[in-house]
Amino acid sequence: MAVKTVGVIGAGQMGNGIAHVMALAGYDVLLNDVSQDALDKAKSVIEKNLDRQASRGAISEDDVKAALARITTSLTLSDVGQTDLVIESATERESVKQAIFEDLLPSLKPDTILTSNTSSISITRLASRTDRPERFMGFHFMNPVPVMKLVELIRGIATDEATFNTCREVVERLGKTSASAEDFPAFIVNRILMPMINEAVYTLYEGVGSIESIDTSMKLGAAHPMGPLELADFIGLDTCLAIMNVLHDGLADTKYRPCPLLTKYVEAGWLGRKTQRGFYDYRGDTPVPTR
Repeated sequence: MAVKTVGVIGAGQMGNGIAHVMALAGYDVLLNDVSQDALDKAKSVIEKNLDRQASRGAISEDDVKAALARITTSLTLSDVGQTDLVIESATERESVKQAIFEDLLPSLKPDTILTSNTSSISITRLASRTDRPERFMGFHFMNPVPVMKLVELIRGIATDEATFNTCREVVERLGKTSASAEDFPAFIVNRILMPMINEAVYTLYEGVGSIESIDTSMKLGAAHPMGPLELADFIGLDTCLAIMNVLHDGLADTKYRPCPLLTKYVEAGWLGRKTQRGFYDYRGDTPVPTR
């Protein structure tokens, strides 16, 4: 199946990044959200990021104009059903994702492929709530989407080969690399990354090191571009906690137990950059550790 139109559900950080790269690759994109403010903000962010790419010479001004012209927005979920490929990128809560797919089903074209940008939730389980589990799979982009080169492709137990091949071709057209992952909790990247972040939080919780010493140690001692606590703030502490809970519940191994300090930060609403406070306080000119 040739994909020409792409529907992106959710206009947040991941959704606007997905719309950005899809439009730049020549796909007509319909970006959907329940909030007009979110849609307006997404269009503004996409334009700013495209302009930044143009200023670096990565793309031309004509590319910017063409990509922006390919993106339309809608508050009506049923509009998305007429696209060839749907990428759900809503909040990382299974109940929310299931409700979206159930509401979308009546308006879908017979051959529309459904995918989820989930970073940890079972693709098989999400697919089972739809009328096309064979045409459903995980399409997991990394953050920030325009910069990161990897896309995890996750087959559910029923996903057919044609669906997988179509999605792999889309990734190639984006100029990104796909990694095929089996449908187990958190897939590949987050199965490895999130326990590392969780262990960094335990290292802080147990007083082994301060926020600054932990991040400096991993940047200079392991050549990581960003320290694990700084990275957690960038990802969102609520997302980190949600993925750790999926790992802990799905694999029933105590090594995946979320650190109580991570839970406490989320309970406080200190979710990282998006709330201006997490392991660092971002309200001033320079981020300051909060412990």
